[in-house]
Amino acid sequence: MERVAIVGGGPGGLMLARLLQLRGCLPTVFERDAHAGERPQGGSLDLHGETGQRAIRLAGLAAEFAAAARPEDQGDRLYDVDGSLLYDRDGQGDDRPEIDRTALRQILLESLAPGTVRWGSLVREIAPDAEGWTVAGDGFRARFDRVVGADGGWSRVRPLLSTAVPEYEGVTLVELGFDTERHPAVDALTGSGKMFAVGDNRALITQRNGHGHIRGYAGVRISEALAQDWRKLPPAQVRAALRQAFAGWAPSLTQVIDSGEIIAVRALHALPIGHRWDSRPGLTLLGDAAHLMSPFSGEGVNLALADAVDLADALGSGGWPAVSEFESVMAARGETAAEGAAQGLAGAFSSKGAAPVLEHYLERTLDPGA
Repeated sequence: MERVAIVGGGPGGLMLARLLQLRGCLPTVFERDAHAGERPQGGSLDLHGETGQRAIRLAGLAAEFAAAARPEDQGDRLYDVDGSLLYDRDGQGDDRPEIDRTALRQILLESLAPGTVRWGSLVREIAPDAEGWTVAGDGFRARFDRVVGADGGWSRVRPLLSTAVPEYEGVTLVELGFDTERHPAVDALTGSGKMFAVGDNRALITQRNGHGHIRGYAGVRISEALAQDWRKLPPAQVRAALRQAFAGWAPSLTQVIDSGEIIAVRALHALPIGHRWDSRPGLTLLGDAAHLMSPFSGEGVNLALADAVDLADALGSGGWPAVSEFESVMAARGETAAEGAAQGLAGAFSSKGAAPVLEHYLERTLDPGA
């Protein structure tokens, strides 16, 4: 039986582990976190029918997903800077149900054989040897036939395949948290899913999560140097900077800044659109490690889960040419999504106000699959 190492315990890596186990392979997942709850996992995800949901079905986890998913939270709202509601759709009947990142990760973790995930295992070295690949870190060293980098945008595996590095996209998001009982006004503003307020290279976003929580984001176009400075500031100073950036916006919108708990400052990065590499036997990537992009396409986790399905099939074929073919398919799929993500980011953070986002929503109304 082949020895497979998966570096990274996010949705893509865990889905790959689950699918390989269903095929009789027992992979090892190396995860730097000490336990599943060490770091916030981010907000809600919408899983698409032919990618994310398909992976869930193939993994035999449809019932668990249905129990945790929220099909009622697929709505969209759009406001301008004056607080005027430009678009409001409840999303009923759509097929992109929401699920919290934490819930999705827990479903995948609980589906794995005990001991599959090696917690607190930051991989520091990956090197070829006569028997395949050596994976090592503090206190561990093991040999594997195949190594998969599922370790995100700042992957330690990718440099063995590619010289590409993520580049700053000019936009930084400040992540905010709310609970609906303490913040009824934000609850009302958000509606039945996600709220965007857009204008002059700035955006406020709120998104309904499970268990009475809402995740918010205040986004601005700023330099990379200023984004790095913001990451070092205490929350009170970050909030003051946001108040200045959103001065003149309607109070019904800026309450998001005033009342939210500041969770993190996140500068958006992306790999070059169309990122590819020369295939190297025994080593490959999936998810953000292969095609990091902004979240403004809603495709990130869906691509990672689709990658896991295709890679599991390729590994199951037993031949590396199948993995090389997987990489070509993944790159083409990622390129299309990355183009959409770049367009979405440019539309949300532009000098044209809310018009590009409204146009996108109207197109989706006419074609829900767009």
